[in-house]
Amino acid sequence: MGTRRARTIVFDQFDERVLRFRPGVKWSGSGPGVLPASIADMDFPVAEPIVASLRRYIEMGDFGYPNWPDGVSPLRAAYSYRMRERHGWYPDPAHVREFSDVRHAVRVALELSTKPGDGVAMHTPAYSPFVQTIDRLGLRLVPLPLVDTERGWVFDADDCARRVAATGCRVLILVNPHNPTGRAFTRDELLALAEVAERHDLLVISDELHADLTYRPHHHLPFASLDPAIADRTVTMYAASKAFSLAGLRCAVGHFGAADLRAKLAEQPSGPNVNVIGVRASLAAWTEASQWLENVVGYLDVNRRLVAEFVAEQLPGIRHHMPEATYLAWLDCRDLGLGPEPATYFRENAGVDLKDGGDYNPGGDGFVRLNFATPTSVLRQILDRMVDSLATEERLAS
Repeated sequence: MGTRRARTIVFDQFDERVLRFRPGVKWSGSGPGVLPASIADMDFPVAEPIVASLRRYIEMGDFGYPNWPDGVSPLRAAYSYRMRERHGWYPDPAHVREFSDVRHAVRVALELSTKPGDGVAMHTPAYSPFVQTIDRLGLRLVPLPLVDTERGWVFDADDCARRVAATGCRVLILVNPHNPTGRAFTRDELLALAEVAERHDLLVISDELHADLTYRPHHHLPFASLDPAIADRTVTMYAASKAFSLAGLRCAVGHFGAADLRAKLAEQPSGPNVNVIGVRASLAAWTEASQWLENVVGYLDVNRRLVAEFVAEQLPGIRHHMPEATYLAWLDCRDLGLGPEPATYFRENAGVDLKDGGDYNPGGDGFVRLNFATPTSVLRQILDRMVDSLATEERLAS
């Protein structure tokens, strides 16, 4: 009873009227009367320990250059300690670097490890900014298709190996937990990928941005924790931005297990310091907000089950696997006959803004991605609108 009361107070206090006053792009950019569920931000109040830490820092009034001896921010040790406490893996803090966000870190890692024309393997459907980065650097995307099965989204390790061998890959980008499907890959799946990486001498860039948003009985396993030899060829990306609603504070870390890549990184001109407010917020998130995170994951678990219930009972034309992690539902709308961009249909006919699956091509046409990190009352409105719009469409067709 106490846990449910805490959830109600913290996460159900906002409704649509309150949320529409938010200045962020998710709500201010959605348009009049449209319920937003596309942008990957949560609608919940930021954890009080984070707000209190920022308040204390702001009251000091010092926003100048930070005093980090030798440019080493406290994030490096905090990240290493967090990995040890949550996952039993202790990455060397000396191998951790700060970045403005995970996309920035991935770009830097690719720039230092590839040359134009090299292949970069990645599971598809794929996070579109990574695909765009691969293209802009003159690299080649090597798709590793996830396959929709009765037990969820899976990949064929032998097929992955064949594709890597046939295309001259240099890098594997692993998004785990996976965006947009919500898969939390198992140890056996990760070991299969590790074997491919070792056989073909691949650098592995492991984006673990959604690691803190994994639902029981599933759990997150850092790729670099599999084996010391795997750690030596892996760059691990992580941030507090998704799990703690801090994306606008522009702060992330990358652990560079590959020694040659660390050496190349050390030769680069020093870049701008990461946002000091973002560092303070991330530290508070990782050291003081564990109870908040546990509560929000519990709340999101309720919401993901609500989405699954609606799809099964009221949206039979949509295929869906309940996500094992993230707050994103990947909905297969191809049997609805709405064309390759069903997000356009739902925006125009249901007043719901969903992420178009085409943004995750190859493999995304006919899908939409729904963000369910919102008060349950708002989520019900979103789902009710989708149901009503399809019922109207069916009546008109008959």
